[in-house]
Amino acid sequence: MNDNRQLIRVGHSPDPDDAFMFYALAKDRIDTGGYRFAHELVDIETLNRRAFSGELELTAVSLHAYAHLTDSYLLCPCGASMGERYGPMVVARTMLSLGELVEKSIAVPGMLTTAYLALRMALGAEFRHVVVPFDRILEAVTAGEYDGRPVDAGLIIHEGQLTFGAFGLQRIVDLGQWWFDETGLPLPLGANAIRRDLGAKAIRDVNRLLLASIRYGLEHRQEALEHALGFGRGLDAQMADRFVGMYVNDWTLDFGPRGREAVAELLARGHAAGVIPRLVTPEFVPIDK
Repeated sequence: MNDNRQLIRVGHSPDPDDAFMFYALAKDRIDTGGYRFAHELVDIETLNRRAFSGELELTAVSLHAYAHLTDSYLLCPCGASMGERYGPMVVARTMLSLGELVEKSIAVPGMLTTAYLALRMALGAEFRHVVVPFDRILEAVTAGEYDGRPVDAGLIIHEGQLTFGAFGLQRIVDLGQWWFDETGLPLPLGANAIRRDLGAKAIRDVNRLLLASIRYGLEHRQEALEHALGFGRGLDAQMADRFVGMYVNDWTLDFGPRGREAVAELLARGHAAGVIPRLVTPEFVPIDK
């Protein structure tokens, strides 16, 4: 039997909050009408890089990466990962000041991640770095090296924000708190973006279905959490619940005015710091009234 529905290829990270968010779409819990969704689970930096060639119709992206993709993608008003006074962290084997940290070699999960952008702004300078897969950074910091290169500290994202203590590591800075202290705003980390060439109707439809998937997860929390737990490296059920709550919440249903302000502020400050090459005004999918 031929499936004549329009194919929407979806990319997202293999971590609990994204798994929770996309649960209803991945497991056919909602009616997708004339669309069928094919899911690809890869790390966020890989998705950032792939977005430059426009491979995926709907993809998770770091907001840092989005600054380079505005010609080909629109931001969804739903699907945000926001840190309200919490976010990516720098950890090390011993306590360091920010002044000391700038002289160290830091493992980072990718140059296009928002975590990297925030750390560049927090340190106010370029720093020595080693790109390490996000799920190996804690091990690299503990070992003091990765692939023969020295690692003094690590920039951790995803569930590492909850599990670093088990490695005996010290938190040097929480970039979500640093950003709040600087701006009074939540730190916008990731978003979902839709390819512009889908056309206005498909763009609105896909955004609506993404929002329906998020709502389904929030309304069927235990069911969606059991699915998400399969992606929680080192997380038990209680920690997975906590982590999902950190990044799938009211912000995920809609950026809202304050969230949109936070995105614009991040992109403007990233440009002023010389990390983002041009000043970008974020563009969102229009919301149906």
